[in-house]
Amino acid sequence: MFLVMGITGKVGGATAEHLLAHGKDVRALVRNREKAANWANKGVELVEGDWNDPAAIEQALGGVEGAFVMLPPVWAPSPDYKEAKGVIANYVEALTKAAPPRVVALSSMGANRTSGHGVITALSLLEQGLRDLKSPIAFVRAGGFFENFLYGLQVAQGGTLPVYYNPTNRKSTMVATNDIGAEVATLLTGPAWSGQRVIEVGSMVTADDVAGQLGEVLNRDVKAFAIPRAGWAEAFEQFGIPKGHSGPAQEMFEAVNAGWMDLGVASTEHVAGTTSARDVFEAAQNAAKA
Repeated sequence: MFLVMGITGKVGGATAEHLLAHGKDVRALVRNREKAANWANKGVELVEGDWNDPAAIEQALGGVEGAFVMLPPVWAPSPDYKEAKGVIANYVEALTKAAPPRVVALSSMGANRTSGHGVITALSLLEQGLRDLKSPIAFVRAGGFFENFLYGLQVAQGGTLPVYYNPTNRKSTMVATNDIGAEVATLLTGPAWSGQRVIEVGSMVTADDVAGQLGEVLNRDVKAFAIPRAGWAEAFEQFGIPKGHSGPAQEMFEAVNAGWMDLGVASTEHVAGTTSARDVFEAAQNAAKA
């Protein structure tokens, strides 16, 4: 039995799918059973609760062979990142008491640094908070998700994909959530290890590459367009971040564009992605037609 946190999200869902495909039993901690009903239909054991309840997390950890943990995404965090700190404290309490045989945590490129990277600060805090657990732990530092470009299926109909990446021909680490889930499942079910591991997951890709692959799926010429820096705040607000609260998101992309979130951090392992942006766009388009 393996615990998967965040099963109704993209990475948690991908992890569960890969575990189930390998014949493994999966348990999930969920706030809303109805929202997770499709997982129950696939044989996943649902435990009611959420990441704000350390007792519920500890209960869900009971008897598992391994656990996948992650933070809920917060694009407009408090200045002190109290949301992340609260969840991390709950994880530490539950994982210390339950002490599962192994833990895999979703992190991010750039989490090795402690400042200057905006919303990735939460994942840096996660790594710091969990690194002293008794259980063997692996931090999966993922690149930017190809799924974050899915808005392009609608907005790029005119031939332009607006992005925060600048310049658009500069390579940065990107990955599909399917590949993250595959690596997490491999870590949970593969050979045991001791202590701490850090695995970078993703490949070096440009925004121009993503736009080109999107164009192939849309059957039209699509070019990436770097949103001017002065327009970032307004653009983030259009994506749902409250006015005046997009600073951490802007800081993250500034860090990406500065070029220091590349692969190859010392003492890390690396797993290249095998799912392309094209694959992600095609899957989403096919799902919309189904």
